[in-house]
Amino acid sequence: MADNIRNVIIIGSGPAGLTAAIYTARANLEPLVIEGEPSSTSDQPGGQLMLTTEVENFPGFPDGIMGPELMMNFRSQAARFGAEFLTDKVTRVDFSQRPFRVWVRDDEYQAHSIIVSTGARSLMLGLEAESRLLGHGLSTCATCDGFFFRGQNIAVVGGGDSAIEEATFLTKFADKVTLIHRRDELRASKIMQDRAFANPKIELLWNHTVTEIHGTDKVEGIQVTSTIDGTVSDLAVTGVFVAIGHRPNTDLFRGVLDLEDSGYLSTQPDSTYTNVEGVFACGDVQDHTYRQAITAAGSGCMAAIDAERWLEALH
Repeated sequence: MADNIRNVIIIGSGPAGLTAAIYTARANLEPLVIEGEPSSTSDQPGGQLMLTTEVENFPGFPDGIMGPELMMNFRSQAARFGAEFLTDKVTRVDFSQRPFRVWVRDDEYQAHSIIVSTGARSLMLGLEAESRLLGHGLSTCATCDGFFFRGQNIAVVGGGDSAIEEATFLTKFADKVTLIHRRDELRASKIMQDRAFANPKIELLWNHTVTEIHGTDKVEGIQVTSTIDGTVSDLAVTGVFVAIGHRPNTDLFRGVLDLEDSGYLSTQPDSTYTNVEGVFACGDVQDHTYRQAITAAGSGCMAAIDAERWLEALH
């Protein structure tokens, strides 16, 4: 067990957690950032941007920047102001009394306040090629990557509102968007469906699943299989967007913090306060609407300021 009780422990190290680390470190709160396991895709250090190649929409980088480089810059900046890092995974928490307790396996850490920034992960299709091609024609974010597919034929996989949103957005760039859905009707709301049916660039492929993604270092096409008779065919696309949902990394906090029905952490309006006083949440773990690096960073700043003011009020 740690000898001292820290002012703040930050759990997670994506744009939200590292921005919170920069702000709390500059406020002399000496944050400990427990940044995740390098071997884990769900909560690895640096978050989802570590799986992204080029980031072109983060302000301040007119020529773009690689996702991992951007996150290393965030981390270096936090370290410069005195943030301490532990590259491991939180295995258990106890927020029932203060100081709050956080365990990394058998090691216990205590803090007066906690910032949760464990992020979310995109649900994937479970295909062998996904890890190889993510960021190389395979994407989970149209607003992040749509620009790269100007004039191309691409596919979107999914049938909910987010899939229709992605497909509609992508028609601004692509010549043709094939929306692939495993059933014969969409789950999306009526207004979203009408939008898709009315868009001449969107073609629907019903009753099919993507069973293979072709390409060694970039997407060169996909194999689709009929859910009705099992027939297999190839589709010539140069991009694939998977839009079958996101899952927030909140398993650690079930029964500890209030969750929304969708699994995201619930925060009070216009703040990062959770239902436990002194515990704050920021980034994709509590944001199912925007899910951008810049909004995550912004909410990380909010959490740091909320925590700083809350700690100040304690004294």
